[in-house]
Amino acid sequence: MKREILITSDGSTTIHLPEWNEQYHSKHGAIQEAYHVFIKHGLNQFISNDAISILEIGFGTGLNAFITYLEAEKYQSTIDYIGIEAYPVRQEEVSQLNYIYELKVDREQAVFDEMHSLSWDKRHVVSNYFSLTKRKQFFDTIKDIELYDIIYYDAFGARVQPELWTVEIFKKMFTALKQGGVLVTYSAKGSVRRAMQEVGFVVERLPGPPGKREMLRGTKR
Repeated sequence: MKREILITSDGSTTIHLPEWNEQYHSKHGAIQEAYHVFIKHGLNQFISNDAISILEIGFGTGLNAFITYLEAEKYQSTIDYIGIEAYPVRQEEVSQLNYIYELKVDREQAVFDEMHSLSWDKRHVVSNYFSLTKRKQFFDTIKDIELYDIIYYDAFGARVQPELWTVEIFKKMFTALKQGGVLVTYSAKGSVRRAMQEVGFVVERLPGPPGKREMLRGTKR
């Protein structure tokens, strides 16, 4: 499938799939979306905890992991981050992403590069506050039980991959979360909300990032 680097509305890049008319991040602003959905409405609910465990569904460009690392360093919060990806982004694509420049964190270029070069299926200590495990795995094979405080659900949209937004998948997500944990996603589709509710999530509709009216957050209570 053809893949292109696209500059989004906030100046940051994403990867665009023309055949699907789909991209890894919002065309209205990749960095803005990542901070709004996953940091503001996810990580910030737990940032005062001594230790935080995060599962990301769709490691992709590494943007969500990288900005979470920046937050860990900023707040000196210990974060154990697990990113799952079935089809890793190619190195030549990574080299065209401009997150370091747009975030104005030149000193962290080596960390961003390291995140993409680290071996898969092994835990790596990236800093005193951040560890990363990249798992090359299909989402429907996840069998984790009560391990995570937060799930960043950042799969491709239901329009192109409806099988990733089903009751069966959200059962796995619910099981993977600790009691009191949350799942945050950019999606606000009614079918997604109902699937989350069916497996036991208490679901909130929250204001969405630029270009989207709403997003969803589900809590395991």
